[in-house]
Amino acid sequence: MICVQCSEERSEQPTAVMLDSRTLQSTPESGTSAGYDGTKRRKGNKVHLAVDTLGHLLALHVTSADQQDRTQVAELAKRLQEETGETVEAAFVDQGYTGENAADTAAKHGIKLEMIKLSTAKRGVVLLPRR
Repeated sequence: MICVQCSEERSEQPTAVMLDSRTLQSTPESGTSAGYDGTKRRKGNKVHLAVDTLGHLLALHVTSADQQDRTQVAELAKRLQEETGETVEAAFVDQGYTGENAADTAAKHGIKLEMIKLSTAKRGVVLLPRR
């Protein structure tokens, strides 16, 4: 069922997005383009991406795996605003995007970075209550 009132009030372009990256392990054919991601302990390429809150891909940038997430904010923000027509106001990010430089770079493109932290309970075994 589609809410007609909701669809009329909402803009087609997103105002909030999520920025993240993923390291893809390389193959011998990757040659010199691959780098080593110390956090993931993998050699390969890193895919930096921006998706809207529904998970639709809006922007993509591929680098060697040794590139930090925070240094790619400028390229992602630029591509993101070009694609959406400057409608994005907030980007939800993880701790890989911490630092003033990343926040300042995003602010130059009109985007405020919002830090999302995972709870510490996600580590190890967690006992769930009986149902």
